Amino acid sequence: MGWLAFAFGVTALLYAAVGFGGGSTYTALLLLGGVAVGLVPAISLACNVIVVTGGTIRFARSGAMPWAKALPLIAVAAPLAFLGGLTPVKQGVLVILLGVSLLASAIALLVQPQTAKPVKLSPKLLLPIAAGLGYLAGVVGIGGGIFLAPILHLVRWAEARQVAATASLFILVNSLFGLTGQLIKGKGGEMLHAVADHWPLLVAVLIGGAVGTQIAVKTGPAALIRRLTALLVGFVAVRLLFGF
Repeated sequence: MGWLAFAFGVTALLYAAVGFGGGSTYTALLLLGGVAVGLVPAISLACNVIVVTGGTIRFARSGAMPWAKALPLIAVAAPLAFLGGLTPVKQGVLVILLGVSLLASAIALLVQPQTAKPVKLSPKLLLPIAAGLGYLAGVVGIGGGIFLAPILHLVRWAEARQVAATASLFILVNSLFGLTGQLIKGKGGEMLHAVADHWPLLVAVLIGGAVGTQIAVKTGPAALIRRLTALLVGFVAVRLLFGF
């Protein structure tokens, strides 16, 4: 558990510094650490909540949160995240979903939509996209912000800081609703006890996330960190999907 806690703390620090929760990387690390697949979504969502709470508050206090534009996305995603958490999924299906989600996360980490040519997309289409990401968040434990942010950048939805703020809030709310669904599905006390057994990971992300909210990752290191994280997440995805 020691190396896993250290890795979680570093992950939380790096992701919190750029407004994300780190759910995809927590999921990858948990799977590499041999944690039971059925527990992975709940632990990842709990870690997401701890990490992005501080960042969301920081964004809100700084005036960077575009509430009028962000709340409709949150409103359609949150109920679906809860339903996703409640959805019973067989282990084989969950493994495939996790593998595909992690592979998509790795691709999202490598994409640089801020500098790409803007894509025209009806604002109404963002709502079903947000809903789908919410459901995915509840099922597999990835908050969804890692997918939402590139899409918002690609359509020039708002300036970069507002997109980061929205992604942070999106992850927080989805993770709360998804975790609630996971706990109910897992007979509440039993699942909560299982998550609590991994308390060193929760403490690690609390410390790492607190430090991360106080710093800003510069462009160069952030790009390197993003690529290395994409390699880790992609490696675990391939292992899950192809069984090696």
